[in-house]
Amino acid sequence: MKPVLQLSNLHAYYSKSHVLHGVHLQVGEGEIVSLLGRNGVGRSTTVKAVMGQVQASGSVQFKGEEMLGLKAFQIAHKGLGYVPESRDVYPTLTVEQNLLLGEKKGGMKSRWTQEDMYTMFPRLKERRHTAGGVLSGGEQQMLTLCRTLMGDPDLIMIDEPTEGLAPMIVALVAQYLKTLKDRGVSVLLVEQKLAIALEISQRVYVMGHGSIVFEGSPAQLRADSAIRKEWLEV
Repeated sequence: MKPVLQLSNLHAYYSKSHVLHGVHLQVGEGEIVSLLGRNGVGRSTTVKAVMGQVQASGSVQFKGEEMLGLKAFQIAHKGLGYVPESRDVYPTLTVEQNLLLGEKKGGMKSRWTQEDMYTMFPRLKERRHTAGGVLSGGEQQMLTLCRTLMGDPDLIMIDEPTEGLAPMIVALVAQYLKTLKDRGVSVLLVEQKLAIALEISQRVYVMGHGSIVFEGSPAQLRADSAIRKEWLEV
């Protein structure tokens, strides 16, 4: 499978703190890949490094082009979407206005419309004239996912999308991710919930202490109790 995103020997730093230690990872076309691990091991730093938000060295290739050294907005314009854990909706703007801000510009036709978003998350349609700041946590997560998608990325990186959400909303997010895959969008999912990651991913990576300690299929991870016990279970 042709890689859309390929990280090679990626190191990342916060000031003098060396967080990532030679990370290798790839995501293929139309593939869902999960990056698993406990809090603090470097998963969020990995996606921030890809988006040019932290100091990094090594290589980040997206569709065969080097991304390291570019600014975040330039990387986004290349077709790489990012949904941060903080959600970051515009609190004074309505749901509809938030979605409009995410739209692809330049007259290029997107594969997604606002109606697509409302079909995936009917609750957003009900709340489309409501300010983002008064939405529930689950509604804000739906909105952030959809706003990123309105930019028509070829790959979307999503950091902890199910954190703190009710089981019903988690199921909606899982369905959303499957819809992306069906439409040819690649996904790099940073997730702590093992069940959802194993259910929807084609491949999984496990991170520990800033390095990749496991790479394989969900079935291989299910069968490897030693890796799960050492690097995932609390």
